[in-house]
Amino acid sequence: MAIGNVTPDSFYAASRLGSEQAIVRWAQEALADGADILDIGACSTRPNSTPASEEEEWERLAPALAAIREAVPDASLSIDTFRPEIARRAIEAFGPMMINDISGGCEAMTALVRATRAPYIWTLRGRLDLPKTQPEMMEMDVILDPGFGFIGSPEADYECMRHMAELKAYHRPILVGVSRKSMIWRPLGITPEQSLSGTQVLHLYALQQGADILRVHDVKEAAQTIQLYNLLKI
Repeated sequence: MAIGNVTPDSFYAASRLGSEQAIVRWAQEALADGADILDIGACSTRPNSTPASEEEEWERLAPALAAIREAVPDASLSIDTFRPEIARRAIEAFGPMMINDISGGCEAMTALVRATRAPYIWTLRGRLDLPKTQPEMMEMDVILDPGFGFIGSPEADYECMRHMAELKAYHRPILVGVSRKSMIWRPLGITPEQSLSGTQVLHLYALQQGADILRVHDVKEAAQTIQLYNLLKI
């Protein structure tokens, strides 16, 4: 899953797409490099950020989705939003797509997912027993995301990663999003721009722990990591 942000303030500057031409170029390059899903976000959820208004989020998102649908109409899309109304408008305007909701869900989002039957990325925020305590969520087309970066601290992120294989018991796809996050660059005393190699280390470990989808900024490098991991499994 390739990350694209139509925001001016995402934590990793290289992921910011400031024009429709940049959006199309990113989508085409990501697919050529091996992406299976394009994930588009129009409201930054980086720590300590102030979310854009709902209308501002839609004004950024709609042109991006339109440009991608025109340029690569067969691409599988995901929208990174915690707002049910944004997800509804996107699906109605641009067709079926995955909903990537970092908030962990709400009644309105659950109702929308049931109505549209959209694949839903359920962010667990480190609570690996949530599928057991909220069985109604498992009645939907759910992808489980441990929620790295939203758990509380790098130490908590690593503790969760050591145990994330427990999610395999639920027999649902597992998505891992650690790309260039602070759990990598803070312990190493570097910046997000310097964290590519650390990202691939955690990608390999996540695959060993049962990850089915990697949400990444650097598609080519992640695809190479997956390719070599698959050779190790042969």
